[in-house]
Amino acid sequence: MQTNQTTVTEFILVGFMDHPELQIPLFIFFLVIYLITLVGNTGIIILTRIDARLHTPMYFFLRNLSIIDIGFSTTIAPKLLTTFLTEHATISFTGCTMQFFFFAIFVTTEGCLLAVMAYDRFTAICNPLLYFVVMSKKFCILLVIAAYTCGFASSTVQTIFIFNLKFCTSKNTINHFFCDVPPMLQLSCSDTHIVHFVHFILSTAIALTTFLTVLISYIAIVVAILKISSAQGRYKAFSTCASHLTTVTIFFGTIIFMYIRPGSNFSIDKDKVISVFYTLVISSLNPLIYSLRNKEVKDAISRILHKMISLK
Repeated sequence: MQTNQTTVTEFILVGFMDHPELQIPLFIFFLVIYLITLVGNTGIIILTRIDARLHTPMYFFLRNLSIIDIGFSTTIAPKLLTTFLTEHATISFTGCTMQFFFFAIFVTTEGCLLAVMAYDRFTAICNPLLYFVVMSKKFCILLVIAAYTCGFASSTVQTIFIFNLKFCTSKNTINHFFCDVPPMLQLSCSDTHIVHFVHFILSTAIALTTFLTVLISYIAIVVAILKISSAQGRYKAFSTCASHLTTVTIFFGTIIFMYIRPGSNFSIDKDKVISVFYTLVISSLNPLIYSLRNKEVKDAISRILHKMISLK
């Protein structure tokens, strides 16, 4: 019974290798998405730093969201791209541990930050006269630190539980494109019931807390908007929330579907496609959502371009 039960030192990442005819198109597709993520989010970071009119709490949070999105996609994309270039893509045990650790930090922090941004919009619309008093620079920094702390704490606990399980050389093929929770638990030679329970409780607690924060904030926002007498006023108030609401819907929709389920309901093959959305696609969409649907960002881009043209 002990044959092939030595401790594993590396894993084989299957990725999307079960579709060899799509290797090149998928490589190009994911490379383009990753480049859009890097360029778009870097642009948001630079824009919100150099334009004085964007030095407000909302854009401070947006800048941090862009930083998280760059980290998020960089944790996943480079390794994914190598799976299309090699016949047997591998990742070391340590590399897998670190990839999951940073992935868990970024995904949790992003959820917390989106909840913080919902509170920011609630304060701006429901208490506009006190907005800059409540959302002071110090308080905004504390909220961002709290989001990162939550991400770090959750990631540390889950990483310790998952990677203290026993993994054997007879089962070292990860049927996924990164070291996510479901495929790692399926791979383990140990009893995973406790880890399943810890993961489910942590994911549920964080997702529901952040989601309820967003939901309650938007219920209050909708009530406040409906009290505005003019249609133009209602539209202007709603437009300040539209970009954030779009991001929240996509992010929480995929996260809740992926993780707030009993372990027996996971289907790795189907979940790969969904994983692409919240690990890579959302990070590339956020800059587009916040620039195309946000007048202040579009105006800031116009001012920068005008200055560049004037210098020539």
